[in-house]
Amino acid sequence: MAYLYLKAVHIIFVVTWFAGLFYMPRLFIYNVEANEQPQPAQDVLHRQFAKMMKPLWYGITWPSAVITLIMGLSVLFKGSWAQILLTPAGFWLLLKLVLVLFLYAYHYSLHRIFKQQMAGIYKYSSDQLRMWNEVATIFLVAIVMLVVVKKEISVIWGLVGMILLIFILMLVIRIYKRVRNKGK
Repeated sequence: MAYLYLKAVHIIFVVTWFAGLFYMPRLFIYNVEANEQPQPAQDVLHRQFAKMMKPLWYGITWPSAVITLIMGLSVLFKGSWAQILLTPAGFWLLLKLVLVLFLYAYHYSLHRIFKQQMAGIYKYSSDQLRMWNEVATIFLVAIVMLVVVKKEISVIWGLVGMILLIFILMLVIRIYKRVRNKGK
C-alpha cells in the first residue's frame, strides 16, 4: 500500500518538475527578447521576468526535481525494481535511469542559464533557447515510452521514433521562425 502512495507522489512531482522545465526556457526566451525593446521598457521587462523566474525555479522546479529523485529512489527500492536492474528484463529500467541522469544534467544546464540571466548575461539567442526548450520534450517522450512500453519496444524502433520526433520538432521551430519573421 505504501508503495503505491510513493509512486503516486513520485508521478505528481515528475509532472510539476516538467512544468518548470517546460516553462522556464520560455521565460528565458522572453527575457532575451526584452533586449530588443527600447529603454526603459527593457529594464521593466527584465525585472518582471526575474520576478517570474525566481519563484518558478526555486519554489517549484528545484523542489520538484529533488522530491522526484527521493520518491523515485524510494519506488526503485521499495518496489524491488533494483533487483532486476542489471538483468535483461530490467534493460528498459536501466535505459530509463540513464535518460533521467541526462535529464538532471539538462536541469543543471537550465540552472546555469538562469543564473546568467539573473546576472544580466545573455549568452544565447531566442532561437537557440527555443531549440534547447525542446530537449525536455524529447526526454519526456523517451522516458514515458520506456516506462509504459518497457521491453515491448525495440531499441531500433525507439531510436527511429526519437530521431523522427527530433526532426519534427526542428521543422516546427523553423516554420515558427519563418512565420515570426514575416510578421516583423
